[in-house]
Amino acid sequence: MYEAAKERYGTMVYKRCGRSGVLLPRVSLGLWQNFGLEKPLSHQREILLSAFDMGITHFDLANNYGAPVVGKAEENFGSVLKSDLGRYRDELIISTKAGFEMWPGPYGNWGSRKYLMASLDQSLKRMGLEYVDIFYHHRPDPDTPLEETMGALADMVKQGKALYVGISNYGDKEAKEAILMLKAKNVPCLIGQPRYNMFERVAEEGLFDTLSEHGAGCICYSPLAQGMLTDRYLNGIPENSRAARPGSTLSGRYLTEENLSSVRRLNDLAAGRGQTLAQMALAWVLREEAVTSVLVGASSVKQLKENAACLKNTEFTPEELAEIDRILK
Repeated sequence: MYEAAKERYGTMVYKRCGRSGVLLPRVSLGLWQNFGLEKPLSHQREILLSAFDMGITHFDLANNYGAPVVGKAEENFGSVLKSDLGRYRDELIISTKAGFEMWPGPYGNWGSRKYLMASLDQSLKRMGLEYVDIFYHHRPDPDTPLEETMGALADMVKQGKALYVGISNYGDKEAKEAILMLKAKNVPCLIGQPRYNMFERVAEEGLFDTLSEHGAGCICYSPLAQGMLTDRYLNGIPENSRAARPGSTLSGRYLTEENLSSVRRLNDLAAGRGQTLAQMALAWVLREEAVTSVLVGASSVKQLKENAACLKNTEFTPEELAEIDRILK
């Protein structure tokens, strides 16, 4: 039987999520990739248990994670909860989301009350849970009234199916409106989840300030630009890499010669700091005061440990930050 490492809370750093009572690990584990059919369940179990042994208490999912089989990540996570982690349920922060296409027809996508309520019920069944700690609306819906979407989130909390709610992929203006609507229903917005990395910095243009002003935390996804901000693509695209997969968004979004040139220069800067490029990129995200936690993926325990080691050096000199900005220009 699995026994969690006794020293797990001595090695992780935690930060308060906005003005809430929740402390989140500075590094959280996201199950967007590698927790569907790509790896055997035994391999996924090893990563999940190792994460908890490292003090990573927050596991981030969504209804559609687990491609090519949507929902598979929640099923697999539920299996590991049942076999190993369930006895530590009160030490875990488990989040899920809905907002992207999940099932056919007019009720399986976006942000209607019908879709969100049904999706959360399905997620709870897949994971074998009575409640999730955080439920996010995964993206703004341009057609459903925001009042309907936020009303559904507020009712999830009041029904006891979610302890907290958050918003993901919301811009500054949309986030402000959503936060105020939730507040009017006496349900605070715990956290926002934007895409944020060295190449994509839109969150700096108001969102960070809005979240901080209203007492919400922030957890950033894709901090390594889907692997671009690692040493993996310094010399081209490996055959077994994510970028080589059919339909990968990585190649179109990030893999330009200009970006690769910048990555090589950033890699040299990271080496001068005694870090890998990935560690420096994660530390760079965590330098932002509004950021509570950063979401990392992991294809192996080794990779997870290497990424979490970013916490050994999260300070930057003004000269280093200026050099990073020069490189990225």
